[in-house]
Amino acid sequence: MRESIVLGIAVGLLLVSCSTSAITPSATVTTLVPDAERWFRLTWEPVAESDGARVRLRGYLENTYGEAVGRVQLLAQALDSSGNVIDQKIAWVPGAVPAFDRVYYEIPNMRTANRYRVTVWAYERRKFF
Repeated sequence: MRESIVLGIAVGLLLVSCSTSAITPSATVTTLVPDAERWFRLTWEPVAESDGARVRLRGYLENTYGEAVGRVQLLAQALDSSGNVIDQKIAWVPGAVPAFDRVYYEIPNMRTANRYRVTVWAYERRKFF
């Protein structure tokens, strides 16, 4: 009986820890879909947040594929002068991205860095929206 309670608590804690938004990918992993760089173009620029301590990345995601995509997630990484990741965040792109079109996105609250990298982390192809 005691073992099943402990096991239940352990499983519950594992599920809660895996569902938090604070979990981020490894610094060396930049996408869950290997062909993402083939079908998308990303542009971005860092803009200082109102507090002056953090940065907001804003830019456009262009879909160069002939089908609309949805549920797009972007991975934003702040890099130091050696190219090491010092901050990263996964952010949702609002709405769908029509075929051969682009959408605007913003990723707030990034750490100030020498440079930034934004990649398509995940997406779903959709024929109809």
